[in-house]
Amino acid sequence: MKDFISYAKSKLFVDPKLILVYLIFYFAWGLVMNYIGAKSEIARFAQWWQVFTVYLVYMVPISLLLRGLPFFQQYAYGLVAMGFLEFAGYALETSYAYPHNILDRLFNIRNFSLAMSLFFALYFPAGNWAVGKVYKILFEGVKD
Repeated sequence: MKDFISYAKSKLFVDPKLILVYLIFYFAWGLVMNYIGAKSEIARFAQWWQVFTVYLVYMVPISLLLRGLPFFQQYAYGLVAMGFLEFAGYALETSYAYPHNILDRLFNIRNFSLAMSLFFALYFPAGNWAVGKVYKILFEGVKD
């Protein structure tokens, strides 16, 4: 347990500017994805403000913990995290899946949450990559 706490501290206590980039990036990403999910009638949050709790309170710390790990490791741990989140969201009805949405038709209604988890697990490696690029451009200058 001491090893995990030490690891978590090293990953979570970072430059406040990096955390700010994560918060802005993930908040915008969450709003856009909720909008796309609602407009395409796939799924949406029951309340728009859930973008805060899911993307900022849940996903940003997980992204920070996974930052620096290889892509497939980030994806695997992200899949576990998103599996719990998707399960809870639909079980507690804080997320709404539109009936007969495209994912239901493609993969069957019983596989909807799995399909969502598999897709959203990509957020962790993709988000870490994108935030790293934005942070580098804003605060370190482009050094290529």
